[in-house]
Amino acid sequence: MPAPTSGNSVLRRAAFASLLLLPGAVAMAQDNSLIAFLQSIYDPYKNKAFKGQPYSEASRFFAPELARAIERDMNDSKKRNEAPLLNGDPFLDAQEWQVTAIAYAASLTADKSKGAGSVAFVSLGEPKGISLTLVSTPQGWRITDIIGPSGSLRALYKLK
Repeated sequence: MPAPTSGNSVLRRAAFASLLLLPGAVAMAQDNSLIAFLQSIYDPYKNKAFKGQPYSEASRFFAPELARAIERDMNDSKKRNEAPLLNGDPFLDAQEWQVTAIAYAASLTADKSKGAGSVAFVSLGEPKGISLTLVSTPQGWRITDIIGPSGSLRALYKLK
């Protein structure tokens, strides 16, 4: 098993590499407020008892259009007594997890109104990665899309 620092180094490199692959991302200095926003979402997952972020608070995490789509899906699925389209945790692209390490990378567009983030983590012993696109709002950073191995959250809701 590699030393913990080498594992974290691998995670940081993976996070940065996936960040560079985001369309429209301009590699600039990391933005501390963007990293802090990502940490506020992902750091709780390191606690084994954490059950995931609450979807009832979609506007806390997501830009208005995506938050409305998630809330509408959750409400409609309850009325139909069916599983929602979002049938798992979008932040980890998983239904089950045990997160043991996390690394973050982020960049901003030139006007600093949009950002791209990458989160690399180890869950259930496997390295994973998620890319996020974000927008700056009066309430702070909000997610406009999450892209993981299963695809795009915006595509799931057929948002352009």
